[in-house]
Amino acid sequence: MPDYSHLALISMIVNLAFIIITWWALQALNIEKWIKAGKVIQARVLLILLTIAIGSLVSNFFLDYLLWSQQLPLLF
Repeated sequence: MPDYSHLALISMIVNLAFIIITWWALQALNIEKWIKAGKVIQARVLLILLTIAIGSLVSNFFLDYLLWSQQLPLLF
């Protein structure tokens, strides 16, 4: 029987790690030229939502790949 508590902990750590990495990477963009005057709060919210979306997509790919690699020996 799989230990779901370990899977949950690994998933949480991987999700947070990729969100942090995505936030760090998005800081390299110069988004100030795209922001309308007086819309700084909306731009920050958009950047946070974009970070969560990209980080979640990448972490889901990583976790899926990890799961598939663990299931691969069952093929043989």
